[in-house]
Amino acid sequence: MDKLVQFTGDHTLLVLALMISFFVLIFTELRRKAGGLVNVEAIEAVKLINNDAVVIDLRSADAFSRGHIVSAKNIPSDELEAKMTSLEAMKSKPIVAVCDAGITSTKAVNTLRAAGFDSVYGLKGGINGWSQAGLPLVTGKKTKAKKSKKS
Repeated sequence: MDKLVQFTGDHTLLVLALMISFFVLIFTELRRKAGGLVNVEAIEAVKLINNDAVVIDLRSADAFSRGHIVSAKNIPSDELEAKMTSLEAMKSKPIVAVCDAGITSTKAVNTLRAAGFDSVYGLKGGINGWSQAGLPLVTGKKTKAKKSKKS
């Protein structure tokens, strides 16, 4: 115990920096938990999708056709509030909101949670994070190629 007191006295700035870092870490974690989990990593999103989550792609129809997650529903972010009534049927299911980089989806998650949806998550990093995790995307070209092979 004497050595600890001596170390603290000899390295006051170092101990002070350690204590501040510790309290900042605790404060940040408590604030994150109080706000509820908003964004999920791509792997966590896959688990949600496998457990019957609905994927809402908030990008434009053009961006959606260039590549989207399997079974995703395209509802551009500017149309989200107008289509809120059609989403009411999905209130009981988890919802994963996807955009390009994860910024628009966080706003959509907050909008949906304010409307009474409980299990709504944004994909961290958006479709870019999904691609960087090496997960597949459905594109219009691949879909057309599959159709032509079946014919």
